[in-house]
Amino acid sequence: MITSRIATALSLLGGLFIIYVGINYLIVPEATAAGFGLPAVPEGDAVAFLNLKGVRDVVSGLVILGLLATEQRFALGVAMLATSLTPFGDMATVLSWHGSTATALGVHGFTAVLVALAGVLLIRERPASAADRRLVVA
Repeated sequence: MITSRIATALSLLGGLFIIYVGINYLIVPEATAAGFGLPAVPEGDAVAFLNLKGVRDVVSGLVILGLLATEQRFALGVAMLATSLTPFGDMATVLSWHGSTATALGVHGFTAVLVALAGVLLIRERPASAADRRLVVA
């Protein structure tokens, strides 16, 4: 029961947080990009790429919240495992472009681990039996 609550909390917080990050990339892209960990921030017309990141982040969060709201916990677990590849890729990108190692590991790497942990916890949950569901309702 406690692992289910941890998985739910991680999913909810992760979904809300990535939507928040995405909205920031849409509203103040240059300021938000400065904290990503890369050594340079896009300027001029290249800032449009930051809007693409913002849309990607908002959609990722909506997928998480949608699966959570519809109680599709196994599907949410699979989605969380797949989604954990995004911050892992972000970490690898920051490291390969000689960005901030602290941000790469402390932000992107830590996020990847938390998202993957939530995915594993969700996938390992056993579905409630009919008797269990009657106990909860009663």
